Amino acid sequence: MDQEDDDSEEEESEDSEEDDDDDESGSEGEEEDRQRGRGGTHTSQTRQGPRGDPTIIPWAREIGVDPQKMHVMQTSLFRMPEEERALKALNQPQSRRKLLLTSSLNRKHSRDSEGDGLRADSRQRASFAHDVEPELYRPSRKYARVESSASAFVGRENAYIDAGLALGRSFRVGWGPGGTLVHLGELCGPSSSLKSSANASTLKLTTIPLISGASTEASAQASRLLNHHLSNTVIEEDADGVPFANPSRTLSFASFVSQFPATDQSFEPTLFRLGHALFDDIDFHLDNIPDVSMRPRIADIRRKAELSKWLKTAVSPAMEADLRKNLDAKWDSTVFTLLSAYQIDRACEAAVDNGNVKLASLISQCPGDTPFRADLQDQLEIWRQQRIDVHISENTRKIYALLAGIVDTLQGSGGNGAEQCADVDLARGLDWKRAFGLQLWYGMPMDASIAEVFKAYDDLWQDDLASVTAPFPWYAERPAPEQPASKWTLPSTAQSPDALYALIKLFADPACNLSAILSSFSFSASPADYRLPWHLYIILSRSLRIRDLADRDLSVRHGEEIEDDEVEGHSPSADLLANSYASQLEQLGMIQEAVFVLLHLEGSAGRARTIKELLTRSAAKLDDWMTRGLVGSLKLPMAWINESKAIYALDGGNLYEAYELYLAAGLYDAAHDIAVAELAPDAVVRQDLILLKELFDVFEGRPVRGWNERGKVFLDYTHAVTRLPQLREHLTQGDGTLDPEEAVELDQLSRSIPKLISVLPDVLPDRSNVRHSAALTEMTNKLVYHLDRTRPLAIPQAQIRTPFFGDATRMRNIHSAMYEKFLRTVEVA
Repeated sequence: MDQEDDDSEEEESEDSEEDDDDDESGSEGEEEDRQRGRGGTHTSQTRQGPRGDPTIIPWAREIGVDPQKMHVMQTSLFRMPEEERALKALNQPQSRRKLLLTSSLNRKHSRDSEGDGLRADSRQRASFAHDVEPELYRPSRKYARVESSASAFVGRENAYIDAGLALGRSFRVGWGPGGTLVHLGELCGPSSSLKSSANASTLKLTTIPLISGASTEASAQASRLLNHHLSNTVIEEDADGVPFANPSRTLSFASFVSQFPATDQSFEPTLFRLGHALFDDIDFHLDNIPDVSMRPRIADIRRKAELSKWLKTAVSPAMEADLRKNLDAKWDSTVFTLLSAYQIDRACEAAVDNGNVKLASLISQCPGDTPFRADLQDQLEIWRQQRIDVHISENTRKIYALLAGIVDTLQGSGGNGAEQCADVDLARGLDWKRAFGLQLWYGMPMDASIAEVFKAYDDLWQDDLASVTAPFPWYAERPAPEQPASKWTLPSTAQSPDALYALIKLFADPACNLSAILSSFSFSASPADYRLPWHLYIILSRSLRIRDLADRDLSVRHGEEIEDDEVEGHSPSADLLANSYASQLEQLGMIQEAVFVLLHLEGSAGRARTIKELLTRSAAKLDDWMTRGLVGSLKLPMAWINESKAIYALDGGNLYEAYELYLAAGLYDAAHDIAVAELAPDAVVRQDLILLKELFDVFEGRPVRGWNERGKVFLDYTHAVTRLPQLREHLTQGDGTLDPEEAVELDQLSRSIPKLISVLPDVLPDRSNVRHSAALTEMTNKLVYHLDRTRPLAIPQAQIRTPFFGDATRMRNIHSAMYEKFLRTVEVA
C-alpha cells in the first residue's frame, strides 16, 4: 500500500509540473529534501515533483494500469518535463537588459584581448534610495593572433615601408654577424631618456664595437698571435672527415713571449711572461740533485724565484713613474719606493748618497734570515715603547718595517698632540702587484710556497679594514689621460680581478679552473673581447694540459699525461670562447683568422656548420688569394668555398653562376633545383635545346632528388622534339615505312609523349610565374605539333586534359577524334 501511495504522489507531481511551471524552484527543493530524507529509493522516485492535491486520484489507477508501467510509457513516448521547460524558455521573448561591465576581470588569468575577461557583475549600492549607475560600455578588444595563412596581410611581407607589418611575426632585437645589432628606435640604457619613440617603421643596423681600442692595433695584435699559433698547429681531418685544428705541445707561453720585443713592458707580453714563469716546463737542472725527495721542494723554490724575477720586471714601470712624479721627494721616500719594487742595489746607493751608511748595510742584507728579522722587530718595539718612533719619519719607519718582515701595519706609540705617532700601513698607495711583492719579498719566509704568499696577500685585500689595493685590471689602474679610449661604459659590478692576479691564483689554487679566470673584463675594457682568454685556454688546456674549463668532464688535469687518441668530454664553454673570438675577428675583416679559430670547435657537425655560415656571410670577400689561403693553409674543402659563393651568387640573382658553383661543390640537388625552376624555362622559351640538354646531362647517373619526376622530363622533351622530325623525314623520303628499330622507337615516343605532356604541369607548378606558364605552353605545343605530324591519332587516343592546349590544337584533336570514329564505323559496316 505504501508503494502505491508513493507512485500516486509521483504521478501527481508530474501532472503539477506540466500544469504550472512557476513552482519549478519550489518543487525541485522539495524533491531534494525528500531524497535526502529517504536515502536509497527506487529509480522511479529519483525524479519527484511537488505534492499535488490529495483528492486527485491518478487516472492510471482508475483504469487498472500499473502506475510504474504507465510512467515508463509516458517517458518513452512524450517529452520529459525538463525538455518541456527548456522549450518553453526558448520560446519566451527575452527582455532587453543593459550589460553592466566592471573594470575587474571575473575569470582568473583571463585575457582581455580575447574578450573573456569582461563579465556582467552584480552591483552594490549604499541603500535603496540610491540608484546604481551603469558603467560605460567598453567593448572587448578584437585583437587576436591568427595563423599566417589566415592573416589579411599574407603575401605582403615585402612591404618594408611598414616594418611592423613586414616583420611583425619574426622581428626581434638581436645580434647579427660581425657585431651588428638590428633594432627599432635608438639604443639606450635602462635609465636613459628617450629622444625618439621606438614605435617606428625604420629598421636600423648598428655595428657595436667588440674591442675597446683602435681596430688597426687590435688587428695587428691578433694577427701576430694567430700566425704564431698556426705555425704550431696541425690541421687534419677528424673521424668525420671535417678539418680540425690540433695545437702542438710546443705551443707554450715561452713561444708567445718570443713574439714580443724584450723591452716591451705592455700588458700583453707581461701576461705571457707570467705564464712562462708559472706554467712552462723550465729546466731547473734537477738531475744534478742526488736526493730525489728534495727535487720537488727545490723545483718550488726555483719556480718562486722565476715569479720574483717576473714581478720585479713587471712593477718597474710603476716604480719609475712614482720616482718621476716625486723628483723633490726626500731620500727615505725614494728608498722605500725602490724597495717596493725590490730594487735592492739602487736602494743601497740612494741610502749611501744621503749619508745613511748603516741603513744601507742593513738593506744589503735584505731579505735576511730569521734572526736578522727578529733583531729588527725588537728594535722597532723598543722605539715604540720609548716613544722614539715619533721622532722618526714615516718612510724611514716603513723601510725598517720591510727589513723586519712587517708588510701590513706597523704600530705606532700613540700619544696626543705633538707626541702622537700613528700606525703606518705599508701597502697604502701601492698598486696591487707591489703589494703582492711586499708579501713575496719581505713578508713571508724564503721557504714559503707561492700558494702561501698568494693567500697572505689575498686575505689582506679582501679584508675591508686593510688598506691593501685590490687587484684591479690593468686598464683601471692607469690614470684617466693614459687609458685607451673605450667605447664601453662599464658598470660598477663589472670589475673583475686583473688577469695577472687570476693567473697567479690558478697556479696557487689547484681547485681553480679556467672558467673562473677567463673573464673578458680581466683582460680588456670590452665585455666582448675574448682574444687573450681564448689563447690562454688553448695554451693551458689544449697544449700544456694543465687545467681545463669547469664544464668539461675532466675539469682538473694538473700534471696528468693524456694520450693523443684519448676521447675527452665536450666543453660548451670552449666552443663559446672560439665563437666569440671568431665574431670579433669577423668584425675586423680577418676572415681567414676567424676560420682558423673556428677550426678549434670540438664537435664535428657544429664546426662544419659554423665555418660554412661564416664563409657564406663573407662570400663577397672570397677572392683568389683568400681562397688559396683557406684551402691551402687551413685545409678547407673547396666544396665549402664553392657552396658559399653559390649562395652569394643566388642571392645576387646570378642563377647560372650559382648553378655552376653548386655543381662544382658537388651539391647536385641544389643545382638541379635551380636548373629546373630557373634556367630550364628560359631555355625552353628561347628554344635552345642544346643548352637545355647541357643543363641536365650532368645529372645522369647521379643521386639527385626527384630526378625522374623533374629533370629527366626536360631531357625526354629535348629527345622527343629532336627525334620526331627525323623519323617523320625518314617516312616521307622513303616508301612510307621505317626499319624495325625506328618503328619501335616511334611507337615508344607515341606512347611516352602523352604521358610527358600530362606530367609537365607538375614539373613547373608555379602558376604565378609567367616564365613557367610560357615554358609549359611552349613544351606542350611543340610536343603536340611534332606528334600530330607523325601520329595524328596519338593525342586524341590518350585523352589528355591539360589547360595548356591552344585553340588550334584542341580543334585538331576534335577533328582527329571524329575522323578516327568515322573510320571505325566504316570498318564495322
